[in-house]
Amino acid sequence: MTQKSILFIVFMFCLVSVDCAAQQAKEDRLVTKANESYDNFSFSPAIDIYKRILDKGYVSADLLKKLGNSYYFNADYDAAADTYKRLVDEYESSVTPEYFFRYSQTLKTLGDYENSNVFMSKFIEATTDDKRAKAFKSEKDYLDEIEGNSGRYDLETFDYNSSYSDFAPSFYKEGVIFSSDRDTGNLARYRHTWNSKDFLDLYKVNTDSASMDYVTKLGDKLNTRLHESTSITTKDGSTIYFTRNNFKEGKYVKDGEGVIRLKIFKATLEDGVWSNITELPFNSDTYSVAHPALSPDEKTIYFASDMPGTLGESDIFKVSINEDGTYGTPENLGGAINTEARETFPFMTSEEVLYMSSDGHPGLGGLDIFATKISNKKYDRPIFNVGRPVNSKMDDFTFIFNEDTRKGYFASNRTEGMGADDIYGFVEHTPLQLECVQEITGTVRDKISNKVLVGATIKVIDENNEEILSTITDSEGKYSLSLDCNQGNFVRALTQGYVPAEEYLQKSDAKPKIVDFYLERDTITAGFGDDLAKLLQLSTIYFDFDKYNIRIDSEVEVEKVIAAMEKYPSLKIKVNAHTDSRGKDSYNLWLSQKRAESTVNYMIANGIAAERLQGEGFGETKLVNQCANGIKCSKEDHELNRRSEFIIME
Repeated sequence: MTQKSILFIVFMFCLVSVDCAAQQAKEDRLVTKANESYDNFSFSPAIDIYKRILDKGYVSADLLKKLGNSYYFNADYDAAADTYKRLVDEYESSVTPEYFFRYSQTLKTLGDYENSNVFMSKFIEATTDDKRAKAFKSEKDYLDEIEGNSGRYDLETFDYNSSYSDFAPSFYKEGVIFSSDRDTGNLARYRHTWNSKDFLDLYKVNTDSASMDYVTKLGDKLNTRLHESTSITTKDGSTIYFTRNNFKEGKYVKDGEGVIRLKIFKATLEDGVWSNITELPFNSDTYSVAHPALSPDEKTIYFASDMPGTLGESDIFKVSINEDGTYGTPENLGGAINTEARETFPFMTSEEVLYMSSDGHPGLGGLDIFATKISNKKYDRPIFNVGRPVNSKMDDFTFIFNEDTRKGYFASNRTEGMGADDIYGFVEHTPLQLECVQEITGTVRDKISNKVLVGATIKVIDENNEEILSTITDSEGKYSLSLDCNQGNFVRALTQGYVPAEEYLQKSDAKPKIVDFYLERDTITAGFGDDLAKLLQLSTIYFDFDKYNIRIDSEVEVEKVIAAMEKYPSLKIKVNAHTDSRGKDSYNLWLSQKRAESTVNYMIANGIAAERLQGEGFGETKLVNQCANGIKCSKEDHELNRRSEFIIME
């Protein structure tokens, strides 16, 4: 008996029933039936039944959630927005964060960015550690960023679209392979219960204008009575990886929940026929593995899955292809790329740019296409929305791109298309700026003499303590280099005879930065008349205005002098104390003498013999700046003159 017949019998039974309890029981059975359809991802039948229940006046938070999700996952965003609105209006206390997020997404898809932000804010308030919330808070100007990335593509028509669903293009020889449900017979038993569309097959077409071919099916062995969709072929065209429903020995296979999962299969071309069709060993009957993509060296497969370890509804994973044809262990690409929502349809270019579709990263609505540069196999790069016109308010997905020709294809369910999903060609005339490059310049000098250091080495070391690059200073002691400002780096200066110095540079906005280094000598040679304060790189010994006791913040500097004198018992020091010009000259001379004596007494109290020390005050007679009597100066400028020096006597 068909599903339509069952529903018709239930409907007629409701019409003739007069018993309220009996009618309630039947409505409950309808809900149960709809829930079974929902749990099996049969969203279109669920929509039909849930709508009927609502029309009869029966409503609950659970019903609205499931109906809203049914619309959401079938890209009926108008209906999803209406349903989610009713959910939050009537049952807000029962709304979990994910429904605020999906409502925000549907509003964004409909162009209502103001209200979308309102419900995204509610989503943020209701979550604690969700990456989507963090991204929204840190990128509230994401629309400006998307606008900045827009206008870089010229769209082209794809002459082989149909009134059905056409998507998942992949490069193949001079043309493309794509997936479509255009001629699968329109038989109900072959319809995909996720959205009641006909089951998908793989097709190929030669897009070379010099030799146009008609669209043909890829092969009878590849195409079955279930779904075949996203595919990728090796560069030599001899091997194909593709997505198919769980299918064994001519029959589909359901998991314990009654769901037909997706798997990746492999086939090889022999005598013009796709043969040796095998499923990959990391597939499972309990979760989906789909949408394969190959790395440039064809040693890694990227794919989407909801396997254990997935952060959201689906994540991007990778797995190595070993030389003996076996496969490694699948690895999640991590939280920089994957969110708590959907990341799917990966594609890797020859320059290791990963493109994917996501509704978790900030976008225009629905699934948007994003790009990230994979650097040294690291997956913590920023994610960039590729902008309009490739992205739209609707779902945009299955993006592929040839970096040599700057041409590519993608699919979208935007309303101006011919069918449910359509393929679009494009030409990229302006590359997306994926890498953040910061120019660093500076000079390396001797910290004491200020002399430039020629031939000093500058190294850049990443946060894993690995050296990335190096350079040397020129004849003027200067250097310049370019850093990846998407990550933190240590810039280190070193040269023979000096103690190395380094500065940590955090992730930045790519603005040029000057980083000067003043290196200390690793061996100090001192003699009569030298100022030990300069040789030891002491901070100035300052005194408060009209005071002669040593400040607490200066004690540590005096202790350094004491340590030097303890190390060299023959060393003798004369302490010269100075004041600023404020006050009477005679008073300042007295005050400076008291400061010199105070410093000497501090050192004696801390173990230095009195005969090794002298002290003299110079008042304001040896100013270090222009702040003499009658000259207006700031408090800070005057303070520079209130200092002590430690002159070597022997």
